[in-house]
Amino acid sequence: MKTNHKGFNYLLNIDMLIASISLIILVLITFFGVIMRYFFNDPFVWLQEVQLWCFTWVVFFGGGAAFRSGSHVAIDVLVDRMPPTARKIVEIFGYLVSMFVLAYLLVHGTNLVKQLFHTGRNTNILHTPYPIIYGAFPTGCVLMMINYSMIMAKSLSNKYVNTRGGE
Repeated sequence: MKTNHKGFNYLLNIDMLIASISLIILVLITFFGVIMRYFFNDPFVWLQEVQLWCFTWVVFFGGGAAFRSGSHVAIDVLVDRMPPTARKIVEIFGYLVSMFVLAYLLVHGTNLVKQLFHTGRNTNILHTPYPIIYGAFPTGCVLMMINYSMIMAKSLSNKYVNTRGGE
């Protein structure tokens, strides 16, 4: 059982790995791109395409990791002052709104990738198919939905236990 759990954790962390590698590549190529352009007067012609790819992957794969680690933006000042039942209601409402928005983005992101696939569009310089780059959009939405659902389930079960134990 533990190996399955470990394997599942590795699978869950693949978004963090992809986002981290993409961020490292983004920073390095941007740094070296500036050096090449301004000091050697020999810019990388492919730089913008790779930056676009990396930025897209950092945003959408990093979003799933942010939901899982609780690093997403939240305004807790007001909610923390509410009674436990009101807090739970606000959290559930926020979860439902987030799921609706993510589902909306998932549908339209999937349509975008399908459209790019059917048109056969590629980037101008490296000829990378756009569906590979923008495939992170719907994939990231799915990962965010899964991670937020897991965190929400854990949060609600912990709060239920904590509220019953504390009263």
